[in-house]
Amino acid sequence: MTKELESVDVLIIGAGLAGIGGACQLRRNCPNHSFTILESRATSGGTWDLFRYPGFRSDSDMYTYSYGFKPWIDKSTIADGRKILSYIREAAAEYDVEEHIRYQHKVVAANWSCADKLWLVTAAHGETGEQVTISCKFLFNCSGYYDYEQGYTPEFTGSDDFKGEVIHPQHWPEDLDYKDKRVVVIGSGATAVTLVPAMAKDTSSLVMLQRTPTYIASLPAEDPTAIKLRKFLPNSWAFRLTRWKKVLFQIYIYQLSRRKPQALKKFLIGGVKKELGPDYDVATHFTPDYNPWDQRLCAVPDGDLFTSIREGHAEVVTDHIDTFNGEGIQLKSGKQLDADIVILATGLNLKFAGGVKHSIDGKELDLTEHFIYRGMMFSGMPNLAFTVGYTNSSWTLKTDLTGKYVCRLLDKMDRGNYSTVTPTMKGDIEEVPLLDFDAGYVLRARELMPKNGNRLPWKNYQNYIRDFIGLRLGRLNDDELEFR
Repeated sequence: MTKELESVDVLIIGAGLAGIGGACQLRRNCPNHSFTILESRATSGGTWDLFRYPGFRSDSDMYTYSYGFKPWIDKSTIADGRKILSYIREAAAEYDVEEHIRYQHKVVAANWSCADKLWLVTAAHGETGEQVTISCKFLFNCSGYYDYEQGYTPEFTGSDDFKGEVIHPQHWPEDLDYKDKRVVVIGSGATAVTLVPAMAKDTSSLVMLQRTPTYIASLPAEDPTAIKLRKFLPNSWAFRLTRWKKVLFQIYIYQLSRRKPQALKKFLIGGVKKELGPDYDVATHFTPDYNPWDQRLCAVPDGDLFTSIREGHAEVVTDHIDTFNGEGIQLKSGKQLDADIVILATGLNLKFAGGVKHSIDGKELDLTEHFIYRGMMFSGMPNLAFTVGYTNSSWTLKTDLTGKYVCRLLDKMDRGNYSTVTPTMKGDIEEVPLLDFDAGYVLRARELMPKNGNRLPWKNYQNYIRDFIGLRLGRLNDDELEFR
């Protein structure tokens, strides 16, 4: 006797920030739709459960990084990973999402059956390797585009000769003892500027070694506007007003970076000079050779990185690595950095849509050959959405919009008795980069990304206001969105 295939209305891939958020949106807006979340790891939280390095925190403010439907009431503007993980799991508990999560189920393939109008999704169990298949009417991939299995590790000459420990923050050892040790952190991005102040007071020496500087801005650990608003308004109102203030400010700063990059550059570098004083070599260590927002800005709460440097607990060295040796790192300038521990804050690898193999009636698809519809669906692929956040603003602003848009699609399909919704291209279109961004992890993976068009609805805009109007307020009867 053939076992009946398990079926749900919506299958969500990933129980991280986006997956939990998407499930909560379904609970709020489509309560009659059944859903299951398949999560490859043994716990929820995604990035916020995976990373365990000291000081791990958001590099976006929490008023825009949190869910729009769940006010952020903690005082922290830039929150640590534990608070964010707790917040995500609170949301899951409030909307009874946890009971719908299946852990250690890694989705490996998804096949659309044209005859049945269903996705057949295959997942492998993490412990046994046994494969299970679940059918769904709509597939919602919330796995993001980071590779959770392996971070980016450059090849360094002589690294095998180094007698100390080499660690990537994505795989931080729980028992690592760095007290009174000589530590070198390689990198200058969000991970590096988080690690340095978190570790600096416990090490005997700490060097942040960078090839090139990054723009770094000091932000208040607590938002002054939110503090004032909470005195007179309920938390929910204070949250919403602060959130929109932050959204508008983020857009203003990004637009300024495009229109008057030198003015913004002068402002940012001026802030660093105030933090470190007139005698510090800001030109060498904190003045990038690119314009602001060509790569992501780094935020440090209350200037904690600059405090570590001022107080002599940490040092920044700008140089290139020649070779590792037994005692540490030889730089191309001839300088030697002795170390007991080297931390490779060298970035992430990208894996779009979790590396799931997609097919239609058994014919495998290449996602890089498909154009993206409104930053969340693929051309010619029915009943499928995915989440990709902003590069110039908070990730969750876009995933919130995507989750609500999916709910709108499902409601329209119910009202019209439609079984499929498919983005269908009409007219001419030119291809432009999906992520117009010069960060290393983006440049390394551009050939892995789907296509981005030069016009709506096939252009993925990095603008929350524009997306808010199009996804929240716009109509669903788009000529290039086909309901059947």
